[in-house]
Formats: sequence, structure tokens, C-alpha cells
Amino acid sequence: MTQPDRPAPDRTAPDQPASDQEKRALAKDELDLADRARQPGLAQLSDRELSDLISLLRGRRDRARDLAARQGREARGKAEPSGATPASGNLGTLTKQDYLAAALDRATAERHRRDGAQLGDPQP
Repeated sequence: MTQPDRPAPDRTAPDQPASDQEKRALAKDELDLADRARQPGLAQLSDRELSDLISLLRGRRDRARDLAARQGREARGKAEPSGATPASGNLGTLTKQDYLAAALDRATAERHRRDGAQLGDPQP
């Protein structure tokens, strides 16, 4: 049984604004990067600006990932504390990592959409 042809989803439709939880999890500059990775503004970035945004998001995500891993090791007693007191958990840093990864995914999807359009592969 075949599915009837459905229109492809509009990849430039406006994204939901940042939730209150996302606003609490991210620092102001990180929230600014995540907001820039939302449609319709994302589609308006130049290719260079999009590449710069992806690089910045990847760096922030990787830093949050590494920090969360270190905090987890400290909390389990497997690593010496890097500060005055050992980390008691890493839930906040993991949440930050998740939001930054979602922003990176949106920006990367936009790059793939543009790359497909340049190759003549029509995508909305």
C-alpha cells in the first residue's frame, strides 16, 4: 500500500521560541546563539554566518559535554575535584548540552538544506 503524496514539511517555518527552562539552562550568550539557530532568522543568515554559527555552537556544545563528563566523574568520586568542592551532579550541564545540541542540529539541517538546493535537489 502506497502513501499518497504529501507535501514535504516546510523547513523554514518559524521555530518555537526558547522555553523558560531553556532560558534558565543557557547563559545569555549561549541563548543568543540558540535563538540565532531558529527559523525564520536562520534562513536569512549568509552561508558564512551560518558556518560561523555552527562552529560556535559546536564549540559550546563540546565544552558543555566535556564539563558534564568531568562533573559526573567528580560526583561518582572517580576524579579529583577541579574546584574547591567536588561537583555534586551534572544535570544542569547535561541540560545545557542538550539545548546546545538541538540548536546545532537546527543549524546543521539548514546547511544541509542549502547544500541540497545548490546541487539541484529541491527541498522546501
